[in-house]
Amino acid sequence: MNELFEKSRNLLSRWKGDKYIFGRGVLPQLGKVAAQFGKNALVICNTTYMKPVADQVTAALKGAGVELAGGTIVPDAGPNAPRADVYRIETWILHYKPDVIIAVGGGSTIDACKAANFLATLGKDITPEVDHWFGTGIVSEALKKTGKKLYPLIAVETSASSGAHLTKYSNITDPAVGQKKLVVDEGIVPAYAVFDYDVTASMPVPVTIDGALDSIAHCFEVFTGLPASVPQEKQDLCASICEAAVELTVQYAPRVIKNPKDMEAREAIGMSTDLGGYAIMVGGTHGPHMTSFSLVNLTGHGTACGIMNPYYAVFFSPAIEKQLRIVGRIFKKYGHLSEDLEALKGKDLGIAVARGMIAFGRSINAPTTLKDLPKWDDSYVSKILEAAKDPQLDMKLKNMPVPLTAAKIDEYMGPVIRAAVTGDLAGIKVMV
Repeated sequence: MNELFEKSRNLLSRWKGDKYIFGRGVLPQLGKVAAQFGKNALVICNTTYMKPVADQVTAALKGAGVELAGGTIVPDAGPNAPRADVYRIETWILHYKPDVIIAVGGGSTIDACKAANFLATLGKDITPEVDHWFGTGIVSEALKKTGKKLYPLIAVETSASSGAHLTKYSNITDPAVGQKKLVVDEGIVPAYAVFDYDVTASMPVPVTIDGALDSIAHCFEVFTGLPASVPQEKQDLCASICEAAVELTVQYAPRVIKNPKDMEAREAIGMSTDLGGYAIMVGGTHGPHMTSFSLVNLTGHGTACGIMNPYYAVFFSPAIEKQLRIVGRIFKKYGHLSEDLEALKGKDLGIAVARGMIAFGRSINAPTTLKDLPKWDDSYVSKILEAAKDPQLDMKLKNMPVPLTAAKIDEYMGPVIRAAVTGDLAGIKVMV
């Protein structure tokens, strides 16, 4: 028996119960889930490279007596959920008023459907402009004020990625300025989720690796950002989630690269990203995610977070020694660092673990500095720092192990970003 797999499955099952169907070969169960809500489903899914999945979805629905709203499948959202796709999907919802919305895809499509859902429900009474909804708890407040309910949303995940099918987050991008912003709201968690890990075998390896790096970022950021005042039970839960997800990724990501049809490895990465989704429902992400929002025109979200994790680890190191040792031991177990972590502390400990993270990144052919990105130029440094001062991203500053204010961004975050450009860990300034 694979104890790591069993631990991971148990964590997910205890969290979601019967609201989440996951594992290999589970997609046909979608029909009975959808039928609970009615006979008319608006399905959003890619129908070109994902046609085999779309066909399985429609077959499952037909078998349960559920018809496609509008008699067709709605095209999915583009990468990073552009706001234009949100408005397009909202239009379909308004025209057909389905019994249930079924979002089939990766994080971008699911996030776009979450946003389209609350805009279709609340846009008339509050505002149809998506910018209003960025921030925390705004959707739930509006639902309470208006007495309205969102359409039931079933999220069918197809890519081991952001955990969007399980969470309260919706990341929406304005491509014109290359900036992503975030809706954080318990009210937008999908009613049900389905993830058939077999589907991920059709995903390109770089997409899977991007998701795996996002999983590490979710878990590491939440684990390091959890306040000491949080009850011990919650801290222990967060540690268990983080240890399982990071080990699944570090152990199995190299196997996916070696053999993309290795289904045990695909399942491992699927569970890792699911646990990453669990982590961000326990706590919040911070620095790496905030920085990634300014890099949407350069690379995948998880890859951006993966680049930034080591540099923020050094910045936060005096405040997160316990977490660094726990995570560092995993990288050491799989040969990515050799230092005696128990003998190190503060910035020295942070640098040792950061080097282990960077070594792992290189082992899976991931970029490890910002200058590794093909379209990088140094103008992004000021863009990243200015975006971090946006009040709508203030929750990311507050989630940091060493909370920052906008006034301290240039002094402390500036060296982190510049270190991520050059790879010079020693140049990072720590707060003590």
